[in-house]
Amino acid sequence: MVPALDDLNFQVPSREVFGILGPNGGGKTTLFRILATMLRPTAGSALVFDRDVTTESHQVRRELGVIFQTPSLDLKLTAKENLHLHGQLYGLSGSGLKKRIAHWLDRFGLASRQAERVERFSGGMRRRLELAKTLLHEPRLLLMDEPSTGLDPGAQRDLWDSLEQLPDMSIALTTHLMNEADRCDRLGVLSEGKMLAIDTPDNLKSRISGHVITVEPISDPQLVAAQISEHFRTKTTIVEGTISWEQVDGAQTIAALGTTFGDRLRRITVAKPSLEDVFLQLTGHRFENQLPC
Repeated sequence: MVPALDDLNFQVPSREVFGILGPNGGGKTTLFRILATMLRPTAGSALVFDRDVTTESHQVRRELGVIFQTPSLDLKLTAKENLHLHGQLYGLSGSGLKKRIAHWLDRFGLASRQAERVERFSGGMRRRLELAKTLLHEPRLLLMDEPSTGLDPGAQRDLWDSLEQLPDMSIALTTHLMNEADRCDRLGVLSEGKMLAIDTPDNLKSRISGHVITVEPISDPQLVAAQISEHFRTKTTIVEGTISWEQVDGAQTIAALGTTFGDRLRRITVAKPSLEDVFLQLTGHRFENQLPC
């Protein structure tokens, strides 16, 4: 039986946004559930502020704010009622709870809408309210599972603008979105349960020198890839009939391809390295092609 997670070892420093990038089925949600004390690991241990998530789960939960993929708001309640109910679940009450509710509603620009039912809110507003609710009990670590799933680009920016208002908060999130991963301070690349690399997004992309060249041959990708590898003295990767490789000088390479291989190629593209290129380099397959575990 293949384990969902295999020999992971990482730390999230204080005040860092740490992202876990991987495709569906790569192990992200399993890791999230373990850290959120929802799932017991079969081996190894996980510590949140030096407390074991298995043996000290109650204490760990007091330190966590958790945002799931699916919103946990009650759409029939108002924004203020949602926060009040959540605060009571954490033992908050009276004037102290009222002050916290007012603070977070104001912080995320929802004070003027606090008496409206959440069903009238846009996706971005609901995400901001979810964030306000999660921070109500003043957690030290915010866990977010695919926080931008289902949000349009404007709502995604809205969410990240809100997160940037939390400079003293440690944040760990899972994502399969490259633009979201690019905004993290550090990033772990997770595939088939293994953490393949951990670094800043820029440092991960700098592992690929120069440019990424991708070509679509008219026929026989294997033969064309072998010819390109020999001509440019490089290592190529073939995925779904397209050939890609790293090249220091993209412009010169395009010219050489046109001269030498123009009659064998349908399309040529050159681009600066992306996180998707990093994933391809680390795994040998494209990001979206990993099968669920």
